[in-house]
Amino acid sequence: MLSKFHQALSDQVRNEFTASQQYIALAVWFDGQDLPRLAAHFYRQALEERNHAMMIVQYLLDNGVQPTIPGIAEVRNNFKDPAELVELALKQERAVTEEVIGLAKTARDEDDYKGEQFMQWFLKEQVEEVAQMSTLLNVIRRAEGSAGNLFDVENYLARESVGDSGDDPLAPRAAGGRL
Repeated sequence: MLSKFHQALSDQVRNEFTASQQYIALAVWFDGQDLPRLAAHFYRQALEERNHAMMIVQYLLDNGVQPTIPGIAEVRNNFKDPAELVELALKQERAVTEEVIGLAKTARDEDDYKGEQFMQWFLKEQVEEVAQMSTLLNVIRRAEGSAGNLFDVENYLARESVGDSGDDPLAPRAAGGRL
């Protein structure tokens, strides 16, 4: 029988895979608008969310819990303007933050110290994710407000180090390895 924490982690795998697919949809939209830096940013975000799901899968395996790989929720593909996409990404990251906080609370409530420790990395990661999307949304709004020129956003992404570089030595292992 699964603990409440292990069941919630299993549910989180679906949330992470759904987030990954949503980021692919955003990346494809930006690709279709000939905005390669924004597209690349969201393709990387998609891989990062996939890796998060696989970190959870590995944790479950390491703790003797057989994970199931779920289907995903519906993904949105139609948008009016770039700010709308990043607003969706920010909303998604805020929702994931609440999910991660809930997971950490559940682990603590169940006296699952290993689970609580596992969730600490994800809490730190979510602070970074929300901050990054908030900044990107501000940059896009400024670019749209000044002259409607998204090439300023493209230049910003080329100039600044935005997003996960994938080399955090404290990150949990991902089943099958990180991509």
